[in-house]
Amino acid sequence: MGKVYERIDGRLRTFIETQHIFFTATAPLSADGTVNLSPKGLTGSLAVLLITIPLCYGIRAKAISAWLGTALSLFLAVALASAFTHLAHLTGAASEEATLLSASDSKISLQGLLLGGMVIGALGVLIDLTVSQASTVIALRRANPTLRFKGLFGGALEVGHDHIAATVNTLVFAYAGASLPILLIFSIGGTSFADALNSEAVAGEVIAALVGSIGLIASMPITTALAALLATRMSDRQLALEHTHAH
Repeated sequence: MGKVYERIDGRLRTFIETQHIFFTATAPLSADGTVNLSPKGLTGSLAVLLITIPLCYGIRAKAISAWLGTALSLFLAVALASAFTHLAHLTGAASEEATLLSASDSKISLQGLLLGGMVIGALGVLIDLTVSQASTVIALRRANPTLRFKGLFGGALEVGHDHIAATVNTLVFAYAGASLPILLIFSIGGTSFADALNSEAVAGEVIAALVGSIGLIASMPITTALAALLATRMSDRQLALEHTHAH
């Protein structure tokens, strides 16, 4: 669905540098190969984070640590989504809507839309987990002001282990529900499990669930560590303000 260019000239370079999205490129393995350049929806997701987290939780230690933890995990999710999509040779043209969209405007990258959907799908649960972890750290610090980084980090991780298991289950069931009609079609048609799993419609949902789950698992220690670092530097008055704002 993309265009092939002999080289990246000045016009293309200028276009790439001015775009508010994240580009990744794969280099050829042979002299007659091509460079595959694809857009990913990273900047838009970061913009959503920049607006929604401060709007909901204010500009305080909890919101800052949650924002940073989510942003770092989002970078990882984008990289994994891009890598897995290229390894699985997903084109993004599995649905009827994607085919109609491509027919309407040939400039739209269906693979870019697929990756953007994976990132946005993981964004909601990432925010939920990172905010919860940051809140747990602040609550532990407020309950016991003598706790230092190690105590805060270990205590919050114990709480986070149960939360992350439930959140990953939520994410997996959401993607499974989205692909349920396709799975039923395969079941009625007598398609084997291996063939169904190798179809792009199902493989895309599986990769999206994997990317989101890995991003969630990575976000827990990252956010907890950031929140613990900030919490140990907070005064009693700042801790009280965090508690007042939460209510």
